[in-house]
Amino acid sequence: MPNDPRTARLDLQEATTRNDTARHIIAAFADSLPALATYWRIIDTSLSDIAALAAIASAVRLDQANLTAAARATLAAYADGEADCLAYLRDELHAQADRRAAR
Repeated sequence: MPNDPRTARLDLQEATTRNDTARHIIAAFADSLPALATYWRIIDTSLSDIAALAAIASAVRLDQANLTAAARATLAAYADGEADCLAYLRDELHAQADRRAAR
């Protein structure tokens, strides 16, 4: 079955749980095989990076969904003859800029 990005969902709780489990396994390996400890620590750091990237991807998906909704609202407002139909896009772009500044 192909990976269809429209139906693939990111379950952050599952990703976090798997990440924690993998980190515990790697810590146990590092303790039992000290000669490989440096490599296990690199892998552990990489797993942390993956969790951080998953959170960023989730935020980007939310921003994209909100921008899509604002674009649809803008088109509907234009069709209805609203005077300032671009207000939806302007408001969403300002909101996204505020969220990025707060991060």
